[in-house]
Amino acid sequence: MGFLDVILGRSKPVRPDLDQLFALPSAAVTLRAGAGFAPTGLGSVCFASVEGGAFERIRRDVGELLDADAERDGEPVEFSRDSYGYSWLLARRPADDTAALVNDLHAVNTLLQEGGFGPQLLCSLMGFRDEGRRPLALVYLYKRGTFYPFAPVAGGDGAVVADKRAAVADKRDNELELQVRALLADDLRIEEDLGRWFPVWGAPGL
Repeated sequence: MGFLDVILGRSKPVRPDLDQLFALPSAAVTLRAGAGFAPTGLGSVCFASVEGGAFERIRRDVGELLDADAERDGEPVEFSRDSYGYSWLLARRPADDTAALVNDLHAVNTLLQEGGFGPQLLCSLMGFRDEGRRPLALVYLYKRGTFYPFAPVAGGDGAVVADKRAAVADKRDNELELQVRALLADDLRIEEDLGRWFPVWGAPGL
């Protein structure tokens, strides 16, 4: 079974529940009050890469969609591919405008889904930092409809890592992740299977 199959969590693709993303602003308030982690204004979307004209169409359509916001400064979204070949879209908003960032992530994912790329959607994440600049991400698994916290201690290679052996040089703060799980139990639908808390070393937005 490949990484995409693991992330999907099932053999037959289903329609992603994108509306779960709208729970993030409330979770961000709880996270700041309970653990001192504030949003960075960065969020990203990961999907299995598509080639050629299809990818260029995604790039153009997403750019046009987010460029329509006259209040946005700078580039609406950055595209990149990690060393495993997965595509990432990074969105930026002011750190105190979590709702606008969530709207961007939801709009991008809706565009991908309606364009026929729903089965390729893997995850989205929103980045946070505390006063000590420790990184934290809340990661949403589309096909599971669940969130989990990811707290890296060391930088990674810019790729989603599904193989624990490949991540041996990297560390994650498991204690912090469990603390966040308990803190956000009433705000987010937390993934109960810890085996699905996949590390996303070096993901854009972290």
